Amino acid sequence: MAATNADDHHRKLQLRHSSSSSSFSSKLSNPVLACRASSVSHETSSLRKDNESPVHGLSEMIVGVLGGGQLGRMLCQAASKMAIKVMVLDPSENCPASALAYDHMVGNFDDSATVQEFAKRCGVLTVEIEHVDAATLEKLEQQGVDCEPRASTIRIIQDKYLQKVHFSQHDIPLPEFMEIDNLEGAKKAGGLFGYPLMIKSKRLAYDGRGNAVAKSEEELSSAVAALGGFDRGLYVEKWAPFVKAPADVPWKIRKLANDVAYKAISSLEGAGVFAVELFLTGDGQFEQHLRAVVGLPLGDPSMKTPASIMYNLLGEEEGEAGFKISQQLIARALEIPGATVHWYDKPEMRKQRKMGHITLVGPSMGVVEARLNSMLKEEGSENKIEAAPRVGIIMGSDSDLPVMKDAAKLLNMFGVSYEVRVVSAHRTPELMFSYASSARERGIQVIIAGAGGAAHLPGMVAAMTPLPVIGVPVRATQLSGVDSLLSIVQMPRGVPVATVAVNNATNAGLLAVRILGVGDSDLLARMSQYLEDMKDDVLTKAEKLQKDGWEAYLNP
Repeated sequence: MAATNADDHHRKLQLRHSSSSSSFSSKLSNPVLACRASSVSHETSSLRKDNESPVHGLSEMIVGVLGGGQLGRMLCQAASKMAIKVMVLDPSENCPASALAYDHMVGNFDDSATVQEFAKRCGVLTVEIEHVDAATLEKLEQQGVDCEPRASTIRIIQDKYLQKVHFSQHDIPLPEFMEIDNLEGAKKAGGLFGYPLMIKSKRLAYDGRGNAVAKSEEELSSAVAALGGFDRGLYVEKWAPFVKAPADVPWKIRKLANDVAYKAISSLEGAGVFAVELFLTGDGQFEQHLRAVVGLPLGDPSMKTPASIMYNLLGEEEGEAGFKISQQLIARALEIPGATVHWYDKPEMRKQRKMGHITLVGPSMGVVEARLNSMLKEEGSENKIEAAPRVGIIMGSDSDLPVMKDAAKLLNMFGVSYEVRVVSAHRTPELMFSYASSARERGIQVIIAGAGGAAHLPGMVAAMTPLPVIGVPVRATQLSGVDSLLSIVQMPRGVPVATVAVNNATNAGLLAVRILGVGDSDLLARMSQYLEDMKDDVLTKAEKLQKDGWEAYLNP
């Protein structure tokens, strides 16, 4: 597992260093805060006068942010929920963060004098972009200003080559890389690493900018020219192919990836949210960053939804034409369940400029991917986007279908997508293995398995997938299904199969809906209504029986 540069595919990992034990303490007469990631302790913003009423928020200090782009805007949004005041320093009067910030100082965040003046008005200084003057931050730290993350970290991350050297010195797995100063050096790298070859700028590289691919030695010169030449400072990486990002990988691989990310971040100084590329998380990193830099307890970084996708809104055309294209896509997004639009309110539209993003959430990655496809399809398209199946209905033989169809009917009634397959544990063991091992990756969340006789299918599938498996004993022999019932229900410890009554695929469908309903409030509401309808049905029958008598009831 390597920490590689694949832009826009991140898993955010929040980390508070334990190198110091400074904690929150506050007296209204002289509030003092210490960032948990540093030993810096200082008074809050000098803007507050002694005779002013204290701010009764989660933090007394004013957070200063170098940069007022979309990340600064989202930082301000998170701060407003916690009554934390955020000031931004940005050269644009109409920067995205300006409308939401507590205050906006217009000025360049890479100008030393301006940054030093800005710092006087803040209790802690942080950044929303790494392209700042690290030397100025070092001076401020020497003067006692709390800068998070530390200037040493900023210096490392703003030079991608220096970043690679740093991580290699800390035994972080990386793609092979080397510095290049001329065309001969680039050719040497191509001979060593092979093609295609990734060429990158050391500095000012982000969101796909500063990268060029040479597919052969003949393309080296044009790739270097596209990056501004060797004087810009270039290095190369061995090509790191990946099929899909984010990858739905097994738990062991995910843990290994987290370990790599933790090790990488542990080598850096300071507080905040760090991104290790090729990993994905949900939102919440902006509130987490604020908590880290002002010394509040960190929140739970786990996903709040089972699956999510972020789609970037990039400028496709200049000016009004580009705005029109974006608005058309936003209009489609507003019709998609689980879609939320985040527009950055940037005043100028340029090609490939990030203008916003859309988050889509849902009960499974398959469902979310289907929603994304529906959002991206052109208006008037005749291609129907089918919902990815959430439930897999499998059986050992088509002779089981008359029983298993009841599960499908029940799922239809609740609007739950599903698939129906014949998968024999004895006659097609390879197919059974393939189905069970791939179900989760395809978005399946529950498996209903029907089997008669020896009835090995439910248990074998349960042994090969972490998904819940519901077994339906099918009456297929002279033993009236008792044999299949006992076979399914008597699974060994560690391989659970939820078993319903013989031939009762309806209950299997209901149980699947209840399992899905744990993470789907709409589905749970429908289940509650189903129970109410059953009660009303029984009460109606009871009233009719009492009113008409049993003879009339049986002979209407």
